Amino acid sequence: MVIDKIENQHLYVGLSSRIDKALNYISKTDLVNTEIGKYEIDGQNVIAIVQEYISKNPEDAKQESHFEHIDIQYIISGEEMMGLGILTNQVPHTVIHEKDVAFYPNDSTPFKLEKGMFAILYPNDLHCPGMKCGENSKVKKLVVKIRI
Repeated sequence: MVIDKIENQHLYVGLSSRIDKALNYISKTDLVNTEIGKYEIDGQNVIAIVQEYISKNPEDAKQESHFEHIDIQYIISGEEMMGLGILTNQVPHTVIHEKDVAFYPNDSTPFKLEKGMFAILYPNDLHCPGMKCGENSKVKKLVVKIRI
């Protein structure tokens, strides 16, 4: 798991060529004016998903992990709390292989992500995105799915 500001992306060059492509896309794309939707960065290997939503109450958020993808979650505008944890011996209550996701009881530690911040989340990183910071508010986020 990596959490940082996009201006520090140079520190993570070389983690993988696909992560490099994703961070490059984030830093060089006018995401504020990018429409909601799905965009191929490197075919099906690196896919960007621009989304907007109202942040959730913590009890409505779901802690998850993935099997075949690394997530990079970047806050374009707004802010949210994201629960974070390390997958050790937790047992998922729901697994949906065709959507590459497993859901777990939420026992994560919340961390505030603000505009311009990103999180790189590997398959062993539990994350519970989209939780409110104080009040429910609008968030525009980019989620990049990187096939491992």
